[in-house]
Amino acid sequence: MSFFKNIFGSSEDEISKSKVNWITLNDINQLDEIVAESKFKPVVIFKHSTSCSISRMALKGFERDFDLDDEVLVYFLDLLNFRDVSNKIASMFDVRHQSPQILIIKDGISIYDASHENIDVAILKEKL
Repeated sequence: MSFFKNIFGSSEDEISKSKVNWITLNDINQLDEIVAESKFKPVVIFKHSTSCSISRMALKGFERDFDLDDEVLVYFLDLLNFRDVSNKIASMFDVRHQSPQILIIKDGISIYDASHENIDVAILKEKL
């Protein structure tokens, strides 16, 4: 098992080493909090698959370029462990499930979503 952890890591490893001020998303009830928070400050949700190298590359690029901690709240979803939350995000915000994927939630709705190589902090800044 440690062999796979060394290759793929875990969601705890990934968010603990990051410069991004991640908020762990692991409960469906947090989505109501996100909707409420998004009325005061935009919320970004990053959906990540710990078993996918493309997702890992997107995450690393996002973390490298991210400098918006004062402007947005940023949630991290390990979608392999919390697939029910990911499914609820898709239905609640009317987006097709992707992995990796980011969403911007503003005033309770998803105003932007991107996946795979389209996850880009510069574009995120434009959308805010």
